[in-house]
Parts: sequence; C-alpha cells; structure tokens
Amino acid sequence: MTTTGTVRTASSALVLALLLAGCASVGQRPGEPSASGAGAVTVDIASVPDDWSALDGRRVRITAPLVISGNHRLDRDASVVVAFGERLRTPTEVALPGAAADAVAAANRARGLSLALPPKAARHAQVWRGGGTLEVLEGVLTVGDDGPRLAIADVDTLQPAARPAAPTVAGELRLASLNLQNLFNGDGRGGGFPTARGARTPSEYAAQLARLVATLSSLDADIVALLELENDGYGADSSIAGLVAALDPDGLRWRFVDAGRGPGDNPIRVGLLYRADRVVPLGRPATLEDGVFGPLSRAPLAQAFRAGGGPAFVVVANHFKSKGCRDAAGADLDQGDGQACFNATRRASGEALRVWLAHDPTGTGSDLVAVLGDLNAYAMEDPVRGFIDAGWTDALADVDGGQPHTYVYDAQAGRLDHVLLSPALGARLEDAAIWHSNADEAPAADPAAAEGVGDPAPWGASDHDPVIVGLRLRTP
Repeated sequence: MTTTGTVRTASSALVLALLLAGCASVGQRPGEPSASGAGAVTVDIASVPDDWSALDGRRVRITAPLVISGNHRLDRDASVVVAFGERLRTPTEVALPGAAADAVAAANRARGLSLALPPKAARHAQVWRGGGTLEVLEGVLTVGDDGPRLAIADVDTLQPAARPAAPTVAGELRLASLNLQNLFNGDGRGGGFPTARGARTPSEYAAQLARLVATLSSLDADIVALLELENDGYGADSSIAGLVAALDPDGLRWRFVDAGRGPGDNPIRVGLLYRADRVVPLGRPATLEDGVFGPLSRAPLAQAFRAGGGPAFVVVANHFKSKGCRDAAGADLDQGDGQACFNATRRASGEALRVWLAHDPTGTGSDLVAVLGDLNAYAMEDPVRGFIDAGWTDALADVDGGQPHTYVYDAQAGRLDHVLLSPALGARLEDAAIWHSNADEAPAADPAAAEGVGDPAPWGASDHDPVIVGLRLRTP
C-alpha cells in the first residue's frame, strides 16, 4: 500500500531512558504504604498467587512476565493494570455471553494487578502503551475491594510496546472505518467553543483534526466510514466539510456523501468519505430512521459505488447504541450476561439493518455489501453473531493472530468496531488490518497536546483504532 502520510516511530529505548532518569527521586503518595520496604522480608512470586489477600501488606518480588493491559487511570492516579501471561481480553470478545464469559471475567480478575507507579515515571505516558512488558517488579502489595495493587519504586525492566507504522493492506480496493471520538468544529468559522461533545477550545479542535488527518492519510483507503461526527449538515461550515478540507486542501481527491440531512436527529451521526479519483458513487445514498434507529442507534448511511471495471457494491456506515445504562428499561437493562445495557436494542438494530439491506435500499441490485462501523458489541455478542449466523463474514477475525482488538475498556481489549461482509462480498476479501494507533495509547493530560513524534502525529486521534480491509472489486 502506498502511504500518503508519513509516520515515524519513536525510539522506545530513548523514551525509557528519560523515564528512568525521572525515577531517581520517588515520592510517596498519601495513603499508600512505603515502597522502600526497609528491613522487610521479600516474598518471591513466579506465577499467579492462589490468594492475593494472603500477601496483603507484604513486600513482594514478581519474576513472572507481566504485560501492560490497561492505562486508563494513568493521568488520574498514576496507575496502570498489568496481567500475568497475556493481556486481558474482554470476556464477550472471546466467549459466549453468560457462563463462558463469566469464566473469562473470573480469570481476568485472577491475572490482573494494578501498579502504583513512581510519580515521575507516570508522566511519560508513551512508554505505558498497552502491550508493553515487565520482567521483574518489586514493591509493597495491598489488597482492597478493587483487587491487588502493587506500589513500586522503579520500572527498570520495562520494555515499552512500539508504536506500529500504518498497515499495508493488499487488495484492489480498500475500505476503512474510524470512530472520530466526537468531531465537533464549533460554528465552523473558529468560534462556537466549547462544543456540546467534542473540543473545548479552538486549539483542542485543531489538534484533534490534525491527528485525524494524519490517521486517514496514512491508511490510504478508498472509502471510509466515519462515526461520532457532529450532525450539523453538509454545508461549508459543517464538521464533515471541515474534515475533508483539511484532508485534501486542493479538493482534488476526497469527497463526502451528502445525505441532504442527518442521517437521524442524534447530535452525532455516521458519514462516508470516498476518493473521487478511485471510485464513483452510484445513485443517491439511503438512510434508515425507523424503529430503533434515530432515537437509540444512530441511523445508518448506505451508498453504492463502482471502482474501475468492477461490479457495483454497497458500503454502509453504522453506529449502534452504546452500552451505557442511562435510560435503560425492560429488556434493555443489563441482563448480567456480559453484554451490558441496551443489548436488546443493538440486537434489534442488526436485525432491522439486515432486513433493510435485503430490500436493496440503494436500488443497485448488488449483493456485494459491506457493513462497517462501531456496533458497540464485541465479537461473541448477539448483534455481531446475528450477522455471522446469517452467513456474513467477519473480515477482522484473523487479524493479529486471531486476537484482534480495536478498543480497550477497563483494561480489557476487544472489538467494538467491525467490518462485516455479505456472503457474496466475503468471497472477495483479500486482506485486513487494525492499526493500533489509538486504543493502546495512554490518555493525554492535555487533549490539545499531541504527545509523540511526527508533525502532526496520529497517536491518540481517537479512543478506537481504525480498521481497514482489502477487497477484489476493481475487476469484473
């Protein structure tokens, strides 16, 4: 794949050296035991303890390899979550909801450990990317209601996870999807901040936009499904117009699909971008705002395209209802099976979407359909399995050695973002990848400051990783 944006990778060794230099003087946080352990007997641990509580208050040395699984609290209380063996996986990403997912959750609790970091070490967020490893750790262990926590004085065995370059994906045509994490541009003329959901200041918006442009340029996709885009029309001051102008200042390549309004009345919507020099849109876009779409799941947007001498195909951008429990009632309440709240709505959204697509909403008659976006459901949950049971292909299932993830929540990695291909289109799948440019990044204390390298840098452009697939669609 030809990469239109340049991404440079920082030297982990250099960053680690800076981190260790900052650890020469370690301060103790209020309410935590001393990590010095002067005169204390150290307990060696080479595997997951059967009972963490038996070690409460003891000084321990862990010699088993640990992997950084979660960094979401780094900027709040200078802690990260590590795991024995491999990183923690979201239960319903790898197991069916119910008893099987409960077993994975229990294993996660047993393998997980919070690390209270030296204050100066915690400032270097880049080295705490998910997937980094620690060979030996020593400190004082406390066990509370939220599990075991180890206060450490140094991290001299940390091997940070490298930031990966943008993936190269084979195929005649490439489809991508990216959750923009609330791209709101104020009034579109430099004012209107803070926004309802996104940037609080013009500088935050500028930094967010620059990271998104760096991401999209590096993916080199032909069509991109966008999620969490401000629902503010399609005029020159709209968020989608501002994104395209920043992505393609000369206006020679990128276009957006104009649905006329919406789709939907939600403050955020889905969108579609495409390379006009590579694909041609066919007919008008179609949207579905009936039933669960609009008030709960965001209305999907479908557009037919053709690439070169290939067949017509349809791309559908989607964003199903989130897992938050606010306003949940009846069947949408958390059923305790690992799928969280509003699973009934998400399941109904998938069913309604398949019925709608079966009736050819774009009027092209094509059975080559790609459903992309944030379904707010992990791979083994009802909304995704509904597609698989109907014969659709999970295009990302084999990525990353069969352990793909696009999102990290509560230190557990899984996929909320999917590319699902109709039976006919699944036969044309050539390649797929997930660019871990976002989900593994530690949160930035200042959203306007893009920590990292490159100008601009893509890292932390969103809380979801972008996904991309290569398809055979340019030839008959």
